[in-house]
Amino acid sequence: MEGYEKFKERVFSKTKLDLSLYKERQMKRRIESLITRHGLKDFDSYFNLIDTNKDAFDEFINYLTINVSEFYRNPTQWDVLREDIFPTLLKKTKHPKIWSAACSTGEEPYSLVMCLSEFLPLKDIKILAVDFDSEALNKAKVGVYSDKSIKNVPEAYVKKYFEPIGKSFKIKDEIKACVEFKKMNLLLDEYPKGFDLIVCRNVMIYFTEEAKDEMYKKFYGSLSSDSYFFVGSTEQIIQPQRYNFESNKTFFYYKK
Repeated sequence: MEGYEKFKERVFSKTKLDLSLYKERQMKRRIESLITRHGLKDFDSYFNLIDTNKDAFDEFINYLTINVSEFYRNPTQWDVLREDIFPTLLKKTKHPKIWSAACSTGEEPYSLVMCLSEFLPLKDIKILAVDFDSEALNKAKVGVYSDKSIKNVPEAYVKKYFEPIGKSFKIKDEIKACVEFKKMNLLLDEYPKGFDLIVCRNVMIYFTEEAKDEMYKKFYGSLSSDSYFFVGSTEQIIQPQRYNFESNKTFFYYKK
């Protein structure tokens, strides 16, 4: 299907999202499936659709940003966070500064709040959570999830922090109040600084090696000393010393 290069330029002009930083074959295939779904023939006609139709644009962003998330994803890694990382951080500060990057629909930052609530009162917990997808952020702020999404949440937390709504579950406002959601383009925007823990899981796999290289450097620069970078289960950093990280526990990297 022709016209992908022009499509990338027009998307960047509209959204400041640089598709050339994504793996081309994978991304192109995803967009072509949307083009086919809408009965269109090329990238040009599809851009015209998303440029004039809000529902189609929201669908495009949602599809592009791959919102596949759940609470306490990969539970054994959360055990490490609770048993090792948080106790270590809390020896350094009673108010750890935490950033959930590429937070999707909110499951990850809300999991961080619940996990940290074992150590601190909710009023002392503040998480920054960012994503590029406005619709995903809106869903996060609403905070309604399927029973499948919460399957790894400890039963005590389900009872304490969720309200059943039909077959779904709504996270309580006291947990929501601990999270500040912001729109951010990790490929383009300046990164905030001074974090004790940055969590960025299951999104780096979609970027080129060049994009990942730049992002690792920026994440390192966003961490304070004696802090941690937590990645996804398929995203171990090859030669973390290239970025001045020390490999700590599996999927956790330490900045001195």
